[in-house]
Amino acid sequence: MHFVIGIIGLGIVLALSFLISSDRKKIRYSPILIMLVLQFLLGFILLRTTVGTTIVGGLASVFDALLSFAGSGVDFVFGGIANKGSFPFFLNVLMPIVFISAIIGILRYIKILPLFMKGVGLALSKINGMGKLESYNGIASAILGQSEVFISIKKELPTLSEQRLTSMSISAMSTVSMSIVGSYMALIQPRYVITALVLNLFGGFIIASIVNPYQLENDELVIEEDKEQTFFQMLGEYILDGFHVAVTVAAMLIGFVALIAMINFIFAKITGLTFQEILGYVFAPLAFITGIPWKEAVDAGSLMATKLVTNEFVAMTELAKGSWDFSARTTAIISVFLVSFANFSSIGIISGAMKGLNEEKGNLVAKHGLKILLSASLVSFLSAIITGLIF
Repeated sequence: MHFVIGIIGLGIVLALSFLISSDRKKIRYSPILIMLVLQFLLGFILLRTTVGTTIVGGLASVFDALLSFAGSGVDFVFGGIANKGSFPFFLNVLMPIVFISAIIGILRYIKILPLFMKGVGLALSKINGMGKLESYNGIASAILGQSEVFISIKKELPTLSEQRLTSMSISAMSTVSMSIVGSYMALIQPRYVITALVLNLFGGFIIASIVNPYQLENDELVIEEDKEQTFFQMLGEYILDGFHVAVTVAAMLIGFVALIAMINFIFAKITGLTFQEILGYVFAPLAFITGIPWKEAVDAGSLMATKLVTNEFVAMTELAKGSWDFSARTTAIISVFLVSFANFSSIGIISGAMKGLNEEKGNLVAKHGLKILLSASLVSFLSAIITGLIF
């Protein structure tokens, strides 16, 4: 039964994308079909095969090692603050971002990361039927983050059309930054994080190709080189950037979790139901079309809605509490859904980052903010549905 519901859900997501398309006549269906097949194939390999388990296990081991190295630095600075045996979220989940950010900086400085992003971007452009720059943007967003990626194409921004900017913003909001992937893995299973990264990459191209199709007139791939710095200047900058991200996430979590607690209290007093329970009922049909059984759909919908109105960290911490009676399949679907930047605050993050580089282009992105968010949310639902069909 869940297979039939999943197929129906897949049709609904694609139909909604088609409905909000800016120019249906320009949609190219062949690359979309190829990418859908690739999503199912790669998802199956990662979730259902020994090869996939080995790949995921290897990547998880790398991040486990990075987190343990990061723990050495955290313990040196904060040792004695946490009670023995406790798991302080800020220290164990957010502070490792500082170390992983430093690793990313080093890989960029020695030119390994830019070469990898350009190479994969060029290869993807042969598959997705989109431009080289859009393809680079997709893989770069998954490594650098949704705002940082636009710094690397700063020179190209003035010449980019409104359509290209919109597609690139959809792709950026559909992914996550590699610097915080380790933090996600501390909250949900690594295989779901890695599966989501792969599915969202192609999903972002699929939805953007339907929602915002266009013909390219110029398809040059020119990437802004990092400014000239010494190794230790670069390292210091990336370490401070990582700390800034960690503190920013911590501040947002404090604010959002506190606000949700207050709103839940007010709604419970007035209606007898918390705000999250009400959102759960509203989002239950959406959770249901991903293949989640109806008996679990209200709770699952609550987590999905929490991620949309706050951010993925708030929803992941709720899921990680273990107070939910979800089946393994439902947990997989929800986990994959949560791994993306598709939430309301991301509209401000992307448009703000863009405005800092180019005022005019930032205003264009802000103009299409809700459409970008809806498209990125459809990417999350697409990935969740495919996970439900495979699992």
